[in-house]
Amino acid sequence: MVNVKFYLDKADKSKHFPIHLVLRQKDIQVKVSTGEKVMKKDWDAKNQNVKETEYTHKSINKFLTFLKQEVEKHFASAPHSQFTDVKVKEKILSLVHSRRQNTEVSLVCEDATEYETKQKVTFLDLFAGAGGFSEGFLQAEHGNKYYDFRLGSDINENCELTHLARYNHQLGMDADFLRQDITEPDFIDNLLKKVKGQTIDVVCGGPPCQSFSLAGKRKKFDKKDDLFAHYLNVIKMLRPKYFVMENVKGILTKEGGKIKEMILQEIRSIIDLKEFHQLIQFVANLKKSSVENQFILDCYLQRLNFEKAVDKELDTIQENYIQNIENKFRVLAPKIADYKTSKTDINFATIRHGFNLLKRAKELAYIRKKVIQEKNHNDLDNDFFAPKFDDFLVSIEPNNIIEELHNAFQRLNPSPAFQNEIADLILALEIYNYSFDECVQGLTEVAKKQQSESKLNEILTHIRLYNIDQPFVALASDYGVPQNRERVLFIGCRKDQKLIKTVPATVSANEKVTVFEALHDLDFIGNDDEKFNYENIDLKAKYNGTTEQMASLLKKRSIDGQPDPKSGLTYAEWSRQGRLNGRFSNAKNPFYVRNSGELENVLTHIVAPLQNHKTSKQNDTVVKRLSVILNAGNYNEAKEELKKIGLSSEKRNYNVLKADGQSSTIMTIADDYIHYASPRALTVREMARLQSFDDSFVFQGKRSTGGNKRKFEVPQFTLVGNAVPPLMARAIALEILKNIE
Repeated sequence: MVNVKFYLDKADKSKHFPIHLVLRQKDIQVKVSTGEKVMKKDWDAKNQNVKETEYTHKSINKFLTFLKQEVEKHFASAPHSQFTDVKVKEKILSLVHSRRQNTEVSLVCEDATEYETKQKVTFLDLFAGAGGFSEGFLQAEHGNKYYDFRLGSDINENCELTHLARYNHQLGMDADFLRQDITEPDFIDNLLKKVKGQTIDVVCGGPPCQSFSLAGKRKKFDKKDDLFAHYLNVIKMLRPKYFVMENVKGILTKEGGKIKEMILQEIRSIIDLKEFHQLIQFVANLKKSSVENQFILDCYLQRLNFEKAVDKELDTIQENYIQNIENKFRVLAPKIADYKTSKTDINFATIRHGFNLLKRAKELAYIRKKVIQEKNHNDLDNDFFAPKFDDFLVSIEPNNIIEELHNAFQRLNPSPAFQNEIADLILALEIYNYSFDECVQGLTEVAKKQQSESKLNEILTHIRLYNIDQPFVALASDYGVPQNRERVLFIGCRKDQKLIKTVPATVSANEKVTVFEALHDLDFIGNDDEKFNYENIDLKAKYNGTTEQMASLLKKRSIDGQPDPKSGLTYAEWSRQGRLNGRFSNAKNPFYVRNSGELENVLTHIVAPLQNHKTSKQNDTVVKRLSVILNAGNYNEAKEELKKIGLSSEKRNYNVLKADGQSSTIMTIADDYIHYASPRALTVREMARLQSFDDSFVFQGKRSTGGNKRKFEVPQFTLVGNAVPPLMARAIALEILKNIE
């Protein structure tokens, strides 16, 4: 039985007494300074802690408890060969020194002399999550160019906590974070305030796939509706040289490929406001030389001005647009019906009220957003409530209101003399809801009649701001990630930049990093266990009979996974050392905090070489079930045996990791995976390794959550599972650096 105590050593000149840890176990006795000091009056010798009279008592006691628990756990689980004075002292000192370095270090980001002559390429990360894109971009350098991280954004508190801990507190960067829903009216204003007028060269992010829908076809309303449109609004405002949009592979075939085409059309519809005056002037000239299309061309002019405005200015322009149509209808109404009819007929009422609704589009959008939030909060799906909520949401969409107006105009049944004016009003309402490309199509027809189509096409080549090739599927394992994760990438290239069509693989099919390479050195943890230090793995003892086979899986590689027998490191060594190219040599050691309050107090940080390496507490039944599945090699093969021994599970699937292959796509629930050599689920750190995060990247806050909390909380497992693999992001970032001008 190990005995761990704390005592006060001799006082220093300022009458502060150093707190020492003393450990006794059979013939072993170790004394180590904890690096903490207190006044004698503030020490409680009986309870072995600091009294409340010392204002830092909470943080010091937390650290002492942590040290004591780690020492006791070490003696409970480590082999007896490690029970020596030297090895035990080394373990304790590593934790003490890590903490001391973090409280004393003076942070300097990049090496000033090396990087002040290099070219910064600024970027921001939307829908940032844990920061997979950010991490990969910071790893990338090419020639004299490197990335300067300016801002990350997401809606969740734990995303922000993990970002601030990594980039501000650990690496010492001044990158900002905006925790706000991108759909909120003042999001862009707040983003611009944080950017502070700086030019942003690259924007990356992945609006969730639920946000992609065809206008007028939306029936399943999700809280993630419209995120894609808001993402593009940011692109329009910042005008980056490149932007990267990441999504799931299914986006390519969603709604028969129409969604993909809609995305490409919207990207190609982003205009260059600096050149936009050319189109405005062209339409004004069309109006001057046209007698019959005056009203419609004026509508096109007003609609095109939507492209230049945001927020309050856009609201005003859109309201004025509807007011002009309403004014024209008021002049027409007495000509097609008497006063009594115009005041009592349901079609006239529908038209008047429809105009009012369109002028209140901003307020209706707010209502729509709140109803969608409530629908999701209350799980309204596959029940009798959901269709009614969806019908209401459809009814207040601008395109549906315009459709009702269209039908009401048609039912007025005016005399032939006024049918053209009614047709103009209907077309004007449709133009209000046109995309930019639809406006161009309409104007092209008018330009053809005036023999000026070629002039219009020439102008369009100048005002389209972004070029984009077809989206492509990127497989994470092609970029040194030990995971077969497929993602679709849309890369928008500003018209003054080179077009990027794909991101070349960094490893061939037979060079890919295996699960064993990624995880073998972390396999020293048991059930319901947590480790804060690395331990040596004896392959011969662990894989008796297959040692050579397992050892042959370990390869020396460059950062991006390419075999490099001479000067490379193993994947695990890269994970431990880090892939940030020495830019942050003064970074703090890995630390963990539970919340933002602890983040601001450096003394409350749990500082240790290894973080996020904790296993779930699984009962004997679960362990037996996992053993059967592990021995069978996969869940389906094991089902019959599980049924026979009474260990069947309602769980839909278990993924057994294969040591000599790549993992399937890492999701957000660790219990879905079984370790390749042990009947247990994965730790957050193991999942992070399979995603290619460095070990120094610590996932903060709650480890996991369940039930309804999954809708609102983003714990460590979710942060890992939803992330873009940093090594894949690094390959994207490098390709941009090679092409950016």
